[in-house]
Amino acid sequence: MAHTKQTRVLLLNDMEKLDKTLFRLEQGFELQFRLGPTLQGKHVTVYTNYPASGEVFDRHKFRSLSWHNPTGKEDDSDKYCKLDLQTSGSYKYHFSHEGQKSGGGYIVVDPILRVGADNHELPLDCVTLQTFLAKCLGPFDGWEDRLRVAKESAANSEWITQHPECAYNLVNSPHLKPAWLLDRALCHLTYKVAGGKCSDKGVPPVIENEHHLNCIRKVIYEDVYPKIRLWEFFQVDVNKAVQQFKTLLTQAGGSKVKTDPSQHLAIIQDPEFKRFNCTVDMNIALNTFIPHSNGPAAIEECCNWFRKRIEELNGEQYRQINYHQEQAVNCVLATVNYERLAGHGPKLGAVTRKNPLVTRYFTYPFKETTLEEEEIMMHQPDKASYFMAHNGWVMGDDPLRNFAEPGSNVYLRRELICWGDSVKLRYGNKPEDCPYLWAHMKKYTEMTAKYFHGVRLDNCHSTPLNVAEYMLDTARKLRPDLYVVAELFTGSEELDNVFVNKLGISSLIREAMSAYNSHEEGRLVYRFGGDPVGSFVQPRLRPLMPAIAHALFMDITHDNECPIQHRSAYDALPSSMIVSMACCATGSTRGYDELVPHQISVVSEERFYAKWNPAALPSTPGEVNFKTGIIAGRLAINRLHQELGAKGFNQVFVDQVDEDIVAVTRHCPNTHQSVVAVSRTAFRNPKTSFYSQEVPQMCIPGRIEEVVLEARTVERNAGPYKKDEHSINGLPDYTVELREHIQLKESKIIKQASVATKGPNEFVQEIEFEKLTPGSVIIFRVSLDPKAQAAVGVLRSHLVQFSPHFKSGSLPDDNSEPILKTPFSVISSKLTLADLNQVLYRCDAEEQEDGGGCYDIPNWTPLKYAGLQGLMSVMADIRPKNDLGHPFCGNLRSGDWMIDYVSDRLISRAEACAEVGKWLKAMFIHLKQIPRYLIPCYFDAILVGAYTTLLDMAWKQMSSFVQNGSTFVKHLSLGSVQMCGIGKYPSLPPLSPAIQDVPYRLNEITKEREQCCVSLAAGLPHFSSGIFRCWGRDTFIALRGLMLVTGRYLEARNIILAFAGTMRHGLIPNLLGQGTHARFNCRDAVWWWLQCIQDYCKVVPNGTEIIRCPVSRMYPTDDSPPQPAGRHDQPLYDVIQEAMQRHMQGIQFRERNAGPQIDRNMRDEGFNVTAGADMATGFVYGGNRSNCGTWMDKMGESDKARNKGIPATPRDGSAVEIVGLCKSTVRWLHELSKKNIFPYSGVTVKRHGKTETVTYDQWNRKIQAHFEKLFFVSENPADRNEKHPTLVHKRGIYKDSYGASSPWCDYQLRPNFPIAMVVAPEMFSPEKAWKALEIVEQKLLGPLGMKTLDPDDMVYCGVYDNALDNDNYNVARGFNYHQGPEWLWPIGYFLRAKLYFAKLIGPEIYAKTVFLVKNVLSRHYVHLERSSWKGLPELTNENGQYCSFSCESQAWSIAVILEVLHDL
Repeated sequence: MAHTKQTRVLLLNDMEKLDKTLFRLEQGFELQFRLGPTLQGKHVTVYTNYPASGEVFDRHKFRSLSWHNPTGKEDDSDKYCKLDLQTSGSYKYHFSHEGQKSGGGYIVVDPILRVGADNHELPLDCVTLQTFLAKCLGPFDGWEDRLRVAKESAANSEWITQHPECAYNLVNSPHLKPAWLLDRALCHLTYKVAGGKCSDKGVPPVIENEHHLNCIRKVIYEDVYPKIRLWEFFQVDVNKAVQQFKTLLTQAGGSKVKTDPSQHLAIIQDPEFKRFNCTVDMNIALNTFIPHSNGPAAIEECCNWFRKRIEELNGEQYRQINYHQEQAVNCVLATVNYERLAGHGPKLGAVTRKNPLVTRYFTYPFKETTLEEEEIMMHQPDKASYFMAHNGWVMGDDPLRNFAEPGSNVYLRRELICWGDSVKLRYGNKPEDCPYLWAHMKKYTEMTAKYFHGVRLDNCHSTPLNVAEYMLDTARKLRPDLYVVAELFTGSEELDNVFVNKLGISSLIREAMSAYNSHEEGRLVYRFGGDPVGSFVQPRLRPLMPAIAHALFMDITHDNECPIQHRSAYDALPSSMIVSMACCATGSTRGYDELVPHQISVVSEERFYAKWNPAALPSTPGEVNFKTGIIAGRLAINRLHQELGAKGFNQVFVDQVDEDIVAVTRHCPNTHQSVVAVSRTAFRNPKTSFYSQEVPQMCIPGRIEEVVLEARTVERNAGPYKKDEHSINGLPDYTVELREHIQLKESKIIKQASVATKGPNEFVQEIEFEKLTPGSVIIFRVSLDPKAQAAVGVLRSHLVQFSPHFKSGSLPDDNSEPILKTPFSVISSKLTLADLNQVLYRCDAEEQEDGGGCYDIPNWTPLKYAGLQGLMSVMADIRPKNDLGHPFCGNLRSGDWMIDYVSDRLISRAEACAEVGKWLKAMFIHLKQIPRYLIPCYFDAILVGAYTTLLDMAWKQMSSFVQNGSTFVKHLSLGSVQMCGIGKYPSLPPLSPAIQDVPYRLNEITKEREQCCVSLAAGLPHFSSGIFRCWGRDTFIALRGLMLVTGRYLEARNIILAFAGTMRHGLIPNLLGQGTHARFNCRDAVWWWLQCIQDYCKVVPNGTEIIRCPVSRMYPTDDSPPQPAGRHDQPLYDVIQEAMQRHMQGIQFRERNAGPQIDRNMRDEGFNVTAGADMATGFVYGGNRSNCGTWMDKMGESDKARNKGIPATPRDGSAVEIVGLCKSTVRWLHELSKKNIFPYSGVTVKRHGKTETVTYDQWNRKIQAHFEKLFFVSENPADRNEKHPTLVHKRGIYKDSYGASSPWCDYQLRPNFPIAMVVAPEMFSPEKAWKALEIVEQKLLGPLGMKTLDPDDMVYCGVYDNALDNDNYNVARGFNYHQGPEWLWPIGYFLRAKLYFAKLIGPEIYAKTVFLVKNVLSRHYVHLERSSWKGLPELTNENGQYCSFSCESQAWSIAVILEVLHDL
């Protein structure tokens, strides 16, 4: 069961508020909340109001969710908390850390609808519904015959007259009084116009032209506005105010309360809205207008200033009201124009009391009287409470704002598109604000939910959200799976989502009438649902993606104007067909199918719908049947819509054949059956517009099984249309000629159909039309060619081993290749990790060495890898978006090149790899027999199944740390498979023949047995093949993480011994060059090699046995030519001792073949290599100012900038990390010699003719005694140990080196001393170490790596550009490689050092450090997941920016992160 559960993952990110993002889920899904990179490591709590099992939903009750960590590990990549979604509705979640709310959003769970006697499930995409106006259904006993065909309250409701407080009226909303008075004035104007009393002013009862509109404007400005003087409601009585001010001035000498000087005099609106009843704040007046003395003249002068200011304020109010009046008159005229003049309007005719000039905005339930008397009534509460505001909507307004509340001038400015039959209800914020209204509506809601499966929220945007939430919560208590449909006009998808989220809306009404042509209608079908045909199979566990609201797509809604007036009667059938082919809920409105040629008015329609009578004649009034309009066609297409939804035809393709013809395909991804509907629309009337007789041919891929339906809109002789007085009737002279379930040859619309092949296994039927007239539709049921159908069935049966999804549509396989009878897991179990490197990875350079290369996609780029990962990285981007237009998919559809490449490449290799290739080839035989449009999806399914199985096989061969590790650990561990491989030519020198368990193979050319040990590439793609593949330093920095932590002990042993065999001068090569072309020009590789031997001994069971393993010395003496394996064998312990001995004795030599043939940039002095150990301090030292013997090894290359042959970072003297590695080694050797595992207790050297012995214990103590004294940069400026106090740049850090030829280099802050902290922590005192690490964190820590130099250093430059050659010494030809760019591998040592010392300092610091580490690592996880190389880069430019010169995947970068996770 767990295998089949659909799981969605929602990543939480700090401060991410997703209230306007829609996340839709289905019941039965599991939702997992996981921590995004910004939150990993933090203590996050997730809260939700989704009820716990057995509890009732309460919107305001939140509970916290508990975290699960399936691997129980310290990193947070797999940690999640979850919801098992079993109840529909809208639910909120939010999350916090450290008590601070950090983000949140909503999830909407779809209802499950059940219908019929057997209570079967009706998927939302199957819904087909029709809107009826209940009043037009007549008395209840007649409803059945009339239904047979496929937020406000009414102003005259009895309860509203008994409870006027439930509406916005002039008592509870006195701010509406001016708007009410204007409304009454316009009403009186209507009576005058209707009575012909304005004809002399140019406004007759019948408004017919622009001139009449201009005259209405003149009448309103000259007669209405001056009479009602609306500005007076917003003004102050000047004389009264001046008198009051004068009294206050003279009474107590103008005593006043101090006011804020920034407050200016302003009008305070009268809450009762009476004329001239506004006031001002007299305290502000007294503080503003101050007489210069108490004399009468001064007071009089002061009062005059005050009077002038009040008059100015009144003037401002006058201008403001004038501005509102201007808008009001514009809105009035726009309404009159639409209702009486516009071609697309209702053409209401003469102005009458029934059809007034403009719709009333307020109720007036009393006897008509004069306007003056009516104004008196508006201040009488017993009357004013019945003057209620009508509801409506405001074009372009913020739907979350209540336009009837104070502060809104919508009613005054006449901006409301008003519904004259309903009043706006005044709920307030909570039930206590209007108890009767909330109780009444709650009861109404409960009644609705009891009897109906669904509700429609008409004009949802005009219902206050808090009210809608309360009512829907009430309804869902009675009917949890309530289907909530809403009509929204917010004008923005984001705002739509606010409503959908808060209310849990199931479907949003979308209107086909918004389409201006057939192309747009087709686009809407594609937009509102379904995946593209040939979509990829998505995994059951995948990210939760933002969605658009589920659509209820309607060919017409009751608010729409009549399509016959806008388009033509012929368009009803094809447009409803197009809508019905949408993969979502669909609907219509009663009257559309009968071809009613006008809008059925919600407000004024008094007639009833026609009744059903099978025997009715076209001319029979009040009766309809299948011959009426398009009713017969509607029934057929509704049945089809339900079938397509129920049987999973959820893939959609829309083809615009020509400007009028739209073909919509619905495809079932399990059976690969399709239904293709071809509709010829008639947006223009065919009687008056030209339509071509020539209809383009159509090609339909597959085999047409039947014509499901063909229908044409035709005229018949039934007399002209006459509007019936009693029932709503349509055009009688149109009907549908319909035939269902016929064969192609019986069709009257098709002239001929021929079969063409479009490739070996792809049949296409070419259709030539004869009578596809405007208003026609034809629907084909199409199957795959039988051979292709069988191939799909067999493919699906073999894919069942990877996912039960493929069970449906699968067929037993009797004649396949024998290899397909073996499960793929068995075939892949024979692969070693080295084989998996061949199968999964290998970049272009590695493949070219074998004579191949990575697959190159035309018009795009070559794949990153030749193995499956190359394909998977591309498909991982394409799959979630179903980007079937990608060149990758195009290449698969165009030919078999990529398919053959994948299998043939593996078949040409050794046994186990070849078996995988043969299995793929056998699967691809069936793949090639299916239609090309399905190949990307099945190619992906085959590879996903194989790839996931292969990854499991890789992890099974690794350590328990990996097997039980998090997803992050597992994905990092694949870096070991990626980097460790065997090429055509061995990269490692051969090991001693005396060693057991060494892998051998037959050389293809010589046919002789040769060793084939795994070697470790330094980085991809630049350091992956030939002599540049293996580097001593890179190999041994990466070996612990990539090979020991992952459990690849044998291969690690072989690499250690192979390098041991190449020792010369006491050093391990930098560039290995198979040993014969080695360069011994680095001082640190030997110490990393020694550290790895120590790690091997500690990590591997019985690991110390490696010490006694024989090593075949390629160079038994410094000057001997390369020797064959087995000629000079000695135990590893002797080789180790030689390295130690030579360093204490001192190393000095000149590189062989010194000169441009081995290094075209180095100066002559640079080829002289020196290294040794200082007897006084124990520190290892070496190098000179012309070479660079540590990992910071950039040699200048620019003649232009004069840096050629100069190392950017010589780091000569004692480099801090080498001193640390040496300390680690001598400590370890001392311990081994004490246990008699290592046969030497120290080194013996000749100095000044004497033989001296230095024990490892002494060497260890010397370093311990001198390290902090000489490397720590004291915070005390007077510290005597400081040789160069004037060069100190940062205090409290450790030097990068000691004794450099350029002393200032010692003091540079770089990320190297944390390496010494990890390998030899005992050299550091914890408090000093911690402070130094904090400075490193503050100055050097980047998003992915560590800055290689202090940004405060004058030569810091964080952008590496190796191609730039200019005269800038510090950057030309990438001279700043290690002078700022952020390298990844040092971050591993920094984090490990932080963890180590944090533990010593205390639990609180340790907890904070764990957070830092997790937080930093989360960025590496994100990079790893997104990288098409599935690796971590060598370096980035400053602040984590991409560097194009970096290796895309570097061995040591991946290794160190694995080591950090291992330490955690």
